[in-house]
Order: sequence, then C-alpha cells, then structure tokens
Amino acid sequence: MAQEATPVRSARLGRTLGPEPTAVSGAVLLLPSGEQVSSRRPSPMWAAASVRALGRRLARAGRDEGLAVHVVHYRCRGWNGSEANLAGDAAWAADEVVRRYGDVPVCLAGVGMGGRAALRAGGHEAVNSVLALAPWLPADDVAASPEPVKQLTGRQVLIVHGTNDERSDPELSFRLAARAKKANREVCRFEVHTDGHALHQYRDEVLALAEDFVMGVLFGRAFSRPVRDAFAAPPPLGLRMPLAAGFGSSWRR
Repeated sequence: MAQEATPVRSARLGRTLGPEPTAVSGAVLLLPSGEQVSSRRPSPMWAAASVRALGRRLARAGRDEGLAVHVVHYRCRGWNGSEANLAGDAAWAADEVVRRYGDVPVCLAGVGMGGRAALRAGGHEAVNSVLALAPWLPADDVAASPEPVKQLTGRQVLIVHGTNDERSDPELSFRLAARAKKANREVCRFEVHTDGHALHQYRDEVLALAEDFVMGVLFGRAFSRPVRDAFAAPPPLGLRMPLAAGFGSSWRR
C-alpha cells in the first residue's frame, strides 16, 4: 500500500485581536517564541501564549488609529538552521498584510525566537519597524557568519532584554544592536534590570514601552523622552538604556 504524502503546511494569520478596523492604516505582526529545531506544528494556544498580553495592549492602544494586530501561526515550531523557517513565515505574513490591507506600515513584534525572526525578516519592503523582546540569538561562532543586520537599514528597531535572562543571552542582543547601530542610527535597546526571559517582573513597564514605540513608528505619535534619548544616544548608552520602574504610568513627555 502506497504511503500517503505528508500534507504541505502553510503559515497563517490569526484573526485580529479586538474588533477588526473598518479601515486599516497600520499592522502589527506578533511572532511567538519557538524552538531551535522542531518540525512539530505549534497549537494555536501555544502560539498565542507568549504574545497575548502584548497583542491586547497594542490592539487597545491602536483601536482608534486603524491598527490591525495579528498573531502569526508558524508552519512549525523550529527555526531549523539555515532554513530559518520562522523568519520565512514572518516574511510571508508581511506579504499577506499587503494583500489584505494594501500599502500600510508593518511592525514585526517578536518574543524569544520570534524576536530573532522579526529581526531577520525586518528587511521586507512593507516593514518599517521591528520590536524584539528578549530575542534568542545564536552564540558567536568563528566558523559561521554572524547574524545579519543590513536588512534593518531604514527601519526603526527596539530591542528589550532582561539582564537576568538565562534562556536568551542579553549580551548577544547587545552585540547585534551595536553592529546594527553602525549602519542604522534608528536602533535602540533597553535593559530591564534583574528581570528574566519572560520579563514578568516589570511586565507593565515593558508593555508600556512597546506601546510607546509601536504607536510612534506606525502612526507618528511622539515618543516618550526615554525612547527619544535612547535613539539619540551614541553607543553604548542608547543600547544599554535602563527601563525605569513605573515607565508609562504618567505618560509625561
């Protein structure tokens, strides 16, 4: 008996978080975390878990601006070496936004391995910004090419990392940011003192920072003073900007 062929998997966009805008003027693609190597397909609940709070916050903040927020459902959980499956799915999702909504600015917002996918796929022509929370990045290897950064030229990039992250080395995201900053001054990075990979200890501050960045890059709202300072400061200051306790509680500019 002939063996059945394995069906070809495809990535997909989840429904918009919150009501879908009648007129979409910007989009956020949420890229969940993943694994280094895996061919398993993530369940929808697994996929959304790491980005749900961020997505709800952004959908609420951008409701009146026409913001569409989607979770990207990957073909599989793994990055899988040179195949870079998660980055490929992020690029596909940006294409799908263009197909659905036309020429609107897109922010790729990823967590963990999804942060790496956001950074890698940031060169897509529809993408104007990248938000990477606790991005997982490969360790430096003299035998391998470093993680690329040229694709980020012309994009606004914010990286946020906890200093006590034991799953994604914060020093690696600093080194990537430093290389990216040489080619693109619109790169900044915030450090969340004593926080771990999930950024739970200062969750409210991290979500407020993400909202501040996304509303600025997609809709032209003025950045808060700390974000403006981080973009303007030369390395390493703008790449080791401390996220202050209580950030966003007053929204004073």
